[in-house]
Amino acid sequence: MTCPADIVQAFAPTGTLRASINTGNPILAAPDAGPGLAKGVSVDLARGFAQRLGVALELVVFDSAGKSVDAVTREQADIGFFAIDPKRGEGIHFTDAYVLIEGCYAVKQDSPLAATDEVDRAGTTVVVGHGSAYDLFLTRELKAATIERAPSSPAVVDHFLRHGADVAAGVRQQLQADAQRLGGLRLLPGRFMQIRQAMGCPRSRGEAAATALAAYVEEMKRSGFVAQALRRHGVDGAAVAPPAGP
Repeated sequence: MTCPADIVQAFAPTGTLRASINTGNPILAAPDAGPGLAKGVSVDLARGFAQRLGVALELVVFDSAGKSVDAVTREQADIGFFAIDPKRGEGIHFTDAYVLIEGCYAVKQDSPLAATDEVDRAGTTVVVGHGSAYDLFLTRELKAATIERAPSSPAVVDHFLRHGADVAAGVRQQLQADAQRLGGLRLLPGRFMQIRQAMGCPRSRGEAAATALAAYVEEMKRSGFVAQALRRHGVDGAAVAPPAGP
């Protein structure tokens, strides 16, 4: 299936589709020594969309969600892969979600905190990755706890331990990996948010482009492409999002 010329022009005005890739979220992508320097579900989706458009693909790789969002908002990239958030939506057209993941809390083994709903208390410091989906969410939702920002999501737990904070917030898989790597940590039961990962493009590309991208995501979910990519890259704990509503 090919796309109309106006859609190709909207997404690849330079003749190449530039895809913003965030390797700071292990569900989406990871650094790679091969072509493009990244691999993962988002890279597979970007490659498939470039093929749909009939253009070359260039990966623009970042180590944090905030940098990846900025690249698309400023049109330094043509598409990206992000958690849906109203603040980001000011400059980005989002598709519906293709993957659902969980935002969770980690604490030291001897922490008195036992439940997610105990975190938002005066005197509690929560470390988040600067510009991440859970940074944006917790900035809105936490009323009494203090937020402290690490440079990126992968740096959250190290920052949390180094600075003696009370809670580390992040994607469940990243926190589990850090707990296994470092020891002495545990995850609080449940989640504080469900993270809906989607594709997006600059709002300036127009409604027709946004509709085409949304249709591509729905097709990739429906065909089993996303589920296969999750298995291929060994991603556990993430679910393919349900079809978009009417």
